Amino acid sequence: MHPVIEKVTQRIEARSAELRAAYLEQMEAARRKGPHRSALSCGNLAHGFAACGKQDKASLRNLLEANIGIVNSYNDMLSAHQPYHDYPDQIKAAVKEVGSVAQVAGGVPAMCDGVTQGQPGMDLSLMSRDVIAMATAVSLSHNMFDGALFLGICDKIVPGMLIAALRFGHLPVVFVPAGPMPSGISNKEKARVRELFAQGKVGREELLEAEAASYHSAGTCTFYGTANSNQLVVEMMGLHLAGASFVNPDSELRRALTKAAAQRVTQITDLGTEYTPMHKIVNAKSIVNGLVGLLATGGSTNHTMHLVAVARSAGYIINWDDFAELSSVTPLLTRIYPNGEADINHFQRAGGMAFLIRTLIEAGLVHKDVDTVMGFGLERYTKQPVLEDGKLTWREGTSESLNPDVLRSANEPFAAQGGLQVINGNVGRAVIKTSSIPAGIDVIDAPARVFHSQEAMQEAFKAGELNRDCVVVVAGQGPKAIGMPELHKLTPSLSVLQKEGYKVALVTDGRMSGASGSVPAAIHVSPEAVAGGVIGKIRDGDRVVLDLNTNELTLYVSDEELAARDINVLNVSQHHVAMGRELFGLFRNQLTSAEEGACGLFEDNQ
Repeated sequence: MHPVIEKVTQRIEARSAELRAAYLEQMEAARRKGPHRSALSCGNLAHGFAACGKQDKASLRNLLEANIGIVNSYNDMLSAHQPYHDYPDQIKAAVKEVGSVAQVAGGVPAMCDGVTQGQPGMDLSLMSRDVIAMATAVSLSHNMFDGALFLGICDKIVPGMLIAALRFGHLPVVFVPAGPMPSGISNKEKARVRELFAQGKVGREELLEAEAASYHSAGTCTFYGTANSNQLVVEMMGLHLAGASFVNPDSELRRALTKAAAQRVTQITDLGTEYTPMHKIVNAKSIVNGLVGLLATGGSTNHTMHLVAVARSAGYIINWDDFAELSSVTPLLTRIYPNGEADINHFQRAGGMAFLIRTLIEAGLVHKDVDTVMGFGLERYTKQPVLEDGKLTWREGTSESLNPDVLRSANEPFAAQGGLQVINGNVGRAVIKTSSIPAGIDVIDAPARVFHSQEAMQEAFKAGELNRDCVVVVAGQGPKAIGMPELHKLTPSLSVLQKEGYKVALVTDGRMSGASGSVPAAIHVSPEAVAGGVIGKIRDGDRVVLDLNTNELTLYVSDEELAARDINVLNVSQHHVAMGRELFGLFRNQLTSAEEGACGLFEDNQ
């Protein structure tokens, strides 16, 4: 093992010892109660199987056959989740073949930042993760299940399901993806049209045509944002079947993987001899494996919040210093948009997860000695699923990248360090996605231009007010302020300025996700403005320096002057009403900082 990977893992374990011990005691207590249906009264149990067929009723009465709960994020508006429409029937049939039962335990909401971007509903996006966690908990609360299958793909859905699943960590679980849509127009072409639209050189019809050619069918969006980062991290943690993440929907291989996942979870319940509960799989080593996989591929910055909250649900405390130290020794092994021109299908064809995990193992950058849903040992994930004579099997993946422009070995990386850095300074702490920033952009030293919404920034851009070196500051966008919406509208305008030769950067307490692009963007600034953060005291014209060599963000204003300044944010109450936002006041007040996971679920808010 690389000594830094080992050191960070041990530090997480030491920091979390008391919390993790309490968590494991809780999980063991849940297991000791035995198969949960045995704890139900006759009336409880009769309610639980009332709608079942005769054979399933008999199976659920005898307590000897597994009952698998399905938690589904299906809706048919969102392309990533539309394929799940038929999964419950596929799963029930597969489980019945091995003498067990599956029931849909419940559904969770699935919203898409791509649809709500720039709309009032985006203010609910991050908070929806905690709603999903609670809905998942309600789904599993009936005490009817010996294991669970989680059908989730996109940004907040998988983290929310993970958080809740870990509170039922005595159960074995398998996450079941649906796969990415086939490639549409190139991401480079899509980005080009977006920039032309931002400049007013093409109209709405041309922009819509380009977007529709990119997002064109059922399946996950093909760029490497949070949705595909979710899938990669979950597989790195051993919660998918090996190679399941990026197989396209509606293919024979995808259907075979879904069937295999359904049957595999029945084999690892407490009713058999391979009992592998979730709490045994998700430990400090597997969490670090997930972090390393994210960093090695330049994954979504949203996971600097999501994985903090997920780890907390498993009894672990991780922080941005852990991300930064792991990133310092993790090489960047992929070029997938927005960190390159390829999409996730190109990554899959270049060798995909099997090659990625193989090269990380060979470099000593991930822990091999972990439990997974496939059995013990991460080496099981260097194999890829294939159909041979119609039967699913796994064979060794490629030992060399099949496209070095997209995926490389740890010995020949695109960069020596991962695609994420932590920024410190008198403005606070922030994260920055460096994997897509062009070479030669190291220091941005420029006057601040302060805004309180992305719409205001766009107006200034269209008016030509930003045609100069500047650090664009967008404050009042944090969790407690307005729910921390993503600020995708900033990217095309800032990219245009950078390409025109201006030195520009972004500083915000909001989010940019996996689409922060080529402009240096210090995001998730903590403390946020409404919590007293210095970002709320920056004024137009202040000198701000973002130094990527030292990872520092400095506001050159004296301490005396800062102390005399008030926090300057717009009245955010307009973001608290309409489009259902008034229902989320308690959430908003409870949310922790971005570095603490922007989470409102844990009573002690550690």
